[in-house]
Amino acid sequence: MDLLATINSPADVRKLARTQLTPLAHELRAYLLDSVSKTGGHLSSNLGTVELTVALHYVFNTPHDRIVWDVGHQTYSHKILTGRRERMHTLRQLGGISGFPKRDESEYDTFGTAHSSTSISAALGMAQAAKIKGEHRHAIAVIGDGSMTAGMAFEALNNAGVQEDVNLLVILNDNDMSISPPVGALNRYLARLMSGQFYAAAKNVGKSVLPAPVLELAKRLEEHAKGMVVPATMFEEFGFNYIGPIDGHDLDSLIPTLQNIRHLKGPQFLHVVTKKGQGYKLAEAEPILYHGTGKFNPAEGIKPPAAPGKLTYTEVFGNWLCDMAAADKKLVGITPAMREGSGMVRFDQEYPDRYFDVGIAEQHAVTFGAGLACEGLKPVVAIYSTFLQRGYDQLIHDVALQNLDVTFALDRAGLVGADGATHAGNYDLAYLRCIPNMVVMAPSDENECRQMLTTGYRYQGPAAIRYPRGAGIGAAVEKELTTLEIGKGEIKRRGQKIAILAFGSMVAPALAAGEALDATVANMRFVKPLDVELLRQLAAEHDYLVTVEEGCIMGGAGAAVAEALAAQGIVKPLQMLGLPDQFIDHGDPAKLLASVGLDGAGITASIRQRSAAGEPRLAVSNG
Repeated sequence: MDLLATINSPADVRKLARTQLTPLAHELRAYLLDSVSKTGGHLSSNLGTVELTVALHYVFNTPHDRIVWDVGHQTYSHKILTGRRERMHTLRQLGGISGFPKRDESEYDTFGTAHSSTSISAALGMAQAAKIKGEHRHAIAVIGDGSMTAGMAFEALNNAGVQEDVNLLVILNDNDMSISPPVGALNRYLARLMSGQFYAAAKNVGKSVLPAPVLELAKRLEEHAKGMVVPATMFEEFGFNYIGPIDGHDLDSLIPTLQNIRHLKGPQFLHVVTKKGQGYKLAEAEPILYHGTGKFNPAEGIKPPAAPGKLTYTEVFGNWLCDMAAADKKLVGITPAMREGSGMVRFDQEYPDRYFDVGIAEQHAVTFGAGLACEGLKPVVAIYSTFLQRGYDQLIHDVALQNLDVTFALDRAGLVGADGATHAGNYDLAYLRCIPNMVVMAPSDENECRQMLTTGYRYQGPAAIRYPRGAGIGAAVEKELTTLEIGKGEIKRRGQKIAILAFGSMVAPALAAGEALDATVANMRFVKPLDVELLRQLAAEHDYLVTVEEGCIMGGAGAAVAEALAAQGIVKPLQMLGLPDQFIDHGDPAKLLASVGLDGAGITASIRQRSAAGEPRLAVSNG
């Protein structure tokens, strides 16, 4: 690591001789593999962008020139080269550095990302701002072929192409893989051009960017010979000057190309071809397995656990989906490019004709489901809580307003641990319960999750089941596809004076608090419709009510209880516990919950503190 040890900023990279850059890239890749194997994190995507990162910081004057990394799960090399090498051992840990670009972490992180397809819009805004302010700087968006499937990317291209005098460079990092296998017409288009002779000839175009007449001649010859549209056609129709494709692992192509582009005016589009997992054979062979890893031994690779652990909620959903599909031929499954993450691999294998991966297109996924429901099919949209935020208008306008029969399986509800605030599903209870016709459920264990999925599926209208990331409490899961009575909770423990109304994942810690306080604990199950009858009973039998949820307090389940009490004319001391009005960073999920008072000890302490203060008629706690 002799070279890498001397690099504390991109300025140090720019001091190196060209001949030193390839050894630096080799050291950087080895450091990445060693570091991520000890902390866990995104591996395949980062191994694939080592040379591109070195080249960008070598050619451009960062941070004066802005780089926006789409999604950001390919930025570990960027972090290492921008002064954070010594902090990589804290990656994605409480108090450590983020796994994604973060503006308050470094001046080199020019735009915070973690959700896909935002880079071109942000970089265009930066380029336009430089023009308005009279500053000469470049804005560079690095976007993968998976992220290019989203409509937002094309909205930005459409806008950028007519702004001829902005210094904008869009780099398409074409590695033929998003998190799940890439899908759609754009992927077929890129795959087709990669198989053409034009690619073989154009790999060397970076060594001297071809004059326009020569490039045009090459394109026309290829079109005539192959009867196919070359890549430049689509992107140049948007108003970009297209260059490529070039080998994204060849610094002798990358650097001259970027140096030439730096002197060009107007929107530029560079197409680079890379390989996920580059340089580590196991990741090259299984890039999806090595996309997001835990700790592992690089010499041995990722090994399956010695003994099966508790079922994850994702596995409960995947098993339920296959079982329900066997029972009902009308079921169709939809995912926006998260087959593995949402637990749909088995469903894809067993029911390929009823499985639809629509790409990174959450808005389309929701309305596509609405169209299927219009024709009598039973769509199940499997989507992360944080990503459904992107399809909110479609959820209201296209599904709920028409009262269409679409079931939403919301994974990663609540805090998500290492991915941090960008992926946390903190807001679904608040943004779902205000929508007419919606049924909103939160399971307390694995078996209840299966029952709620069945309940939502058989409900004739839109229903959402939100469940957390990771394993459940170890509850046995019944094989039967049974339903719950909609809008009915249950009492899990009977106590005195205090009643804790717990929602979803908070039932288990609420029971621990109930034991410590001799309090009644209710598993409310439904956020909408709320079990008002149970609420009235608990209010009548107890002196003090407490709501607990793994979601934002503002507008959440506790607010629903307060509204119901007010509507019933019931005046009773009420304390609301949940996630505070702030974004919560990455870290171990248990530690994060404890830090906001949502473990058993924290719930107990919050109730005791408020009780000791005199039990006011209405008390709201931010955890």
